[in-house]
Amino acid sequence: MRAPANHNHPLLVWAWGLIRLDFVGVAFGALFFCLSLTPSLVPRDWLYQGLIGGINASIGYAIGVVVGKVLYYIVLRGRTWWPPEKRTLYWLKGGIVVLSGAGSLLMLIPAAKWQRHVSALMGMPGPETPAYLRTVLASLVVGGTCVAVARVVLDAIKLLARTFIRRWHVHQEVALAVGTAIVVIVLVTLINGVLYRGFLAGANRVFQPQDFDTRPGVSQPVQPERSGSANSSAPWDTLGYQGRNFVATGPHADELTRVNGKPAKEPIRVYAGLQTADDDAGRMDVILRELDRTDAFSREVLVIVPTTGTGWVNPVAARAIETMYNGDTALVAVQYSYLPSWISFLGDREKSMNSGRLLVDTVHGRWVQLPENARPKLLLYGESLGSMAGQGAFPWLPDIARMDFSAVLWVGPPHESPLWSGLVQRRDPGTPEVQPRYDNGRTVRFSVAGDTDDIVRVAEPRWDGTRVLFLQHSSDPIVWWSPDLLFSQPDWLIEPAGPDRSTAMRWYPIITFWQVGADIMNASSVPGGHGHNYGNSVLDGWVAVAPPEGWTPSDTERVRAALKDASGADGPET
Repeated sequence: MRAPANHNHPLLVWAWGLIRLDFVGVAFGALFFCLSLTPSLVPRDWLYQGLIGGINASIGYAIGVVVGKVLYYIVLRGRTWWPPEKRTLYWLKGGIVVLSGAGSLLMLIPAAKWQRHVSALMGMPGPETPAYLRTVLASLVVGGTCVAVARVVLDAIKLLARTFIRRWHVHQEVALAVGTAIVVIVLVTLINGVLYRGFLAGANRVFQPQDFDTRPGVSQPVQPERSGSANSSAPWDTLGYQGRNFVATGPHADELTRVNGKPAKEPIRVYAGLQTADDDAGRMDVILRELDRTDAFSREVLVIVPTTGTGWVNPVAARAIETMYNGDTALVAVQYSYLPSWISFLGDREKSMNSGRLLVDTVHGRWVQLPENARPKLLLYGESLGSMAGQGAFPWLPDIARMDFSAVLWVGPPHESPLWSGLVQRRDPGTPEVQPRYDNGRTVRFSVAGDTDDIVRVAEPRWDGTRVLFLQHSSDPIVWWSPDLLFSQPDWLIEPAGPDRSTAMRWYPIITFWQVGADIMNASSVPGGHGHNYGNSVLDGWVAVAPPEGWTPSDTERVRAALKDASGADGPET
């Protein structure tokens, strides 16, 4: 295509160049777009699919441009029959555009059907085909923007190369190489330095004010067993949004007495927020003082809870263990960031692991000083990034038993979690990646189905000593997303599909990486038992690893009914 003859102003020519298309790129872009419509782990609406499709189409376009140039220089250059006459070339290009557009539109029909199937696996309504056709429009906007930005970068390289040639008479290839190197260095510096740090700093400024808010209906606890009370070393206004939710909600002794039919203790909840002390050491000092003040080490169970990014503790998990033990419990947690988990995961995973390690080491160090016959059961709970944070305390599995933990429940661990990934890689031969077995389940076990029956089945064989249980849905993108998806097919996509993963899902280089990565944003918006929503199975996980003496299935159902009745009382579960 040429710029319009009557519009030869340099800026107009440059703007026209931003939208000028390479037709091999168009074909590859359409192919990548069509493949991006195939199902992944969780359902996607048309707008979100448009974002994924546009990104993948632009990547395909770039690959097509490179392939076209390589093909020209290796095969076509110098041939007498290439290029063909202009009319033939126009027909060829027009055919590519028509076939690419028609193929993309037709592909949306099975795509909508796939999305309905994935939605049905999770008990959700799926999209109607006519509405899903809007995906093309969203993808065109996203893909066009990506291509335009790429062309701006290429124009910058060419501008530098022309400058080197004109001023210093540098050879063309050398000028292009130097120009490319300079632009790449500038971009890497901007992305890894200015933009990356600026994004984190900006995100902190955005989310920090929210930390000073308090959820409506939440008020300072009056029970001395809670941090933030009048007796506490951790002032109420320093605990942060999630910390105030944690200490001010949950069951009290009178409620637990009604549920369990016998006198209950007031559950202890200890927490320190980012504002509670100036640094990590100060927050750990507050935590220890709070544990001593509340007499937490005299309880039957002490639960260490490394939190997610903002300091969130799953209210269902907390209420479940407190109800099981009739309030004879102490839960301890600490905030380490203002950022939501997905930003913390992308931007500062080491910070979460360092925080988890420090909390575990601090509480365990005080616990181990007690006489052995006077120690409470020591439990560890972590969900999502909190699971990754807790794993940071243990270089390897035997360290958990060496530190005398009675039980560990880790829920929805991110794929990069060091202990989890090591166990999965070294799983027993013949066991699938989605539900591995390690050392024949002697210490650690995995449940994938997200329902009571599967967790009971996993826990049934004799399980002595320290118990470690991972709950991980086969449809949870936070568990299964990894940079390796770019160019390597994982075992979990070769094996038979898990209970709630579509059998139509396939691995495609680059494409699956973006599909599953985008699924992370929707991972918690699906019903319980699917994606990254573990609300339905946390109770069963606790029963599997840390049942009170004499516990029965009827006790589990009694607690389940109480949790259902209390649903929403402790605030959002995400």
